[in-house]
Amino acid sequence: MRTTGDRIRQAVSFEIIGLLISVPLAAFAFGYSLEKTGVLGLIGATLATVWNYIFNLGFDHTLKRLTGSTRKSFKLRLLHAFSFELGLLTAFLPIIAWWMDIELLKALVLDISFALFYLVYAFVFTWCYDTLFPDSDSVAPSRR
Repeated sequence: MRTTGDRIRQAVSFEIIGLLISVPLAAFAFGYSLEKTGVLGLIGATLATVWNYIFNLGFDHTLKRLTGSTRKSFKLRLLHAFSFELGLLTAFLPIIAWWMDIELLKALVLDISFALFYLVYAFVFTWCYDTLFPDSDSVAPSRR
């Protein structure tokens, strides 16, 4: 299992890199000011960082209990990315509508756009992070 410090490094680096990419893209794609999308990005990053820590801790504990390892197959990585984003999408929707002062349908389009970006980004980032910083439980358990 990963240490608390490693989980914090993972969550913070994920959000910083994600913000540097997503905020300018969202401002450009939707025609909002960089300041408005920047604050929305910071709100979302804060929410996502907390969710990232809680979700990954729970996912890894469940995976370890069910399989004896935290090693993630391709299918498990897809499940991980989709379930993470679905939870975040649900929590972020009302915040987007409130901050951007837009109706829920427009907020949903913006939220889904962020979710699609982060879905791909989460998959790539986590794979790269696990490769660069493998945890001791990521090796397949030996079979007897």
